[in-house]
Amino acid sequence: MVDTPHGDLNFSAWAYVRYLNTQDLDDTYVDAFGREREINQRNDFQLNKINLYFKGWVFDPSLRYTFYTWTSNASQGESASVVIAGNLSYRISRALDLGVGIGGLPGTRTLRGTFPYWNKVDSRTIADEFFRPSYTSGIWAAGSFENNLNYRVMVGNNLSQVGVSADQLDDGLNTVSGALWWTPQGDYGPAGGYGDFEFHETPATTFGIHFTHSREDRQSQPGTDAIENAQIRLSDGTLLFQPGAFGTDGRVNRATYMMTAVDAGYKYRGWSLEGEYYWRWVDKFATEGDVPVDDLFDHGFQVQLGTMLMPKKLQAYVAGSKIFGEYGKPWDLAGGLNWYPNERRLFRVNTELMYLKDSPVGYASVPFVLGGNGFVFHTNLEMMF
Repeated sequence: MVDTPHGDLNFSAWAYVRYLNTQDLDDTYVDAFGREREINQRNDFQLNKINLYFKGWVFDPSLRYTFYTWTSNASQGESASVVIAGNLSYRISRALDLGVGIGGLPGTRTLRGTFPYWNKVDSRTIADEFFRPSYTSGIWAAGSFENNLNYRVMVGNNLSQVGVSADQLDDGLNTVSGALWWTPQGDYGPAGGYGDFEFHETPATTFGIHFTHSREDRQSQPGTDAIENAQIRLSDGTLLFQPGAFGTDGRVNRATYMMTAVDAGYKYRGWSLEGEYYWRWVDKFATEGDVPVDDLFDHGFQVQLGTMLMPKKLQAYVAGSKIFGEYGKPWDLAGGLNWYPNERRLFRVNTELMYLKDSPVGYASVPFVLGGNGFVFHTNLEMMF
């Protein structure tokens, strides 16, 4: 849009329309403590999200900015259904790029910059959604080395600041997340994303490890329908910080979250096999009243397999995950097709059929439903330019 000796400005947009049908799900679900809750079933069309990006450099080509609007139209009326955000960064060298602003805590592969190059359209498996951190304000360092080793480290306000005001944050500033990943061949596709749309003629691999630590406060949690909801939940979907979470009159006011994830991926001639394993510890509870436990430990995994049935035209994929939790062992399995009408990666029609078993996560902008048992069908038209 603008190109001058003192800076430039570029514009891009990303959006998708979704048809979602969850009418096959059970009408209610019962959590691990015998509490029955209703399932909100849906059958609707939504212009689900629109993101507008303004990017460029100013004064010095190494000083870059990204400003964007981030909408969740399915969550209209809820906290943070429209967000205006951004960040500034300064590139010192290939090995060191410093940034400040709003960014994703790199606690899992989907949060280290792979979006929107996913097999699914703007949705994760339930295990990835359950374990991951989210987006917050902070500072970070990132870079890559000659041996194709990459890193990103971030210090932030909390696990998710979307929908949380500064007055709700504590003064600890003790959220830290880091990722280290290696792509031996040097090329794993755009943004290191999922699937082999690029049709690698020689095998490509990636390996990563992630760690996140945060001291979380009950007051600094996003609402249940925040755009990127990352509330800490039990494996039956119960919010850790809600009153009476464990079926008693007690309440957890503060807790420490730690999570480690490892991932690996392989691509060759349109085929891709990618997986990730998660371990999460939640402990050091500060409580009031009767809380019968001192800590939580959950672990789980996700696996995604994809193949290009027609190069640059048609992809099929399956994606599944499972959580091994103290209050349930939920899982999901999905199969989908991506059709690329003009052979562009980010202009596609996606159709997916998913089965949920005791989903511990869900909110308005994603296709899975909290407590969901049964089939979910959705179709998406995605575009980015």
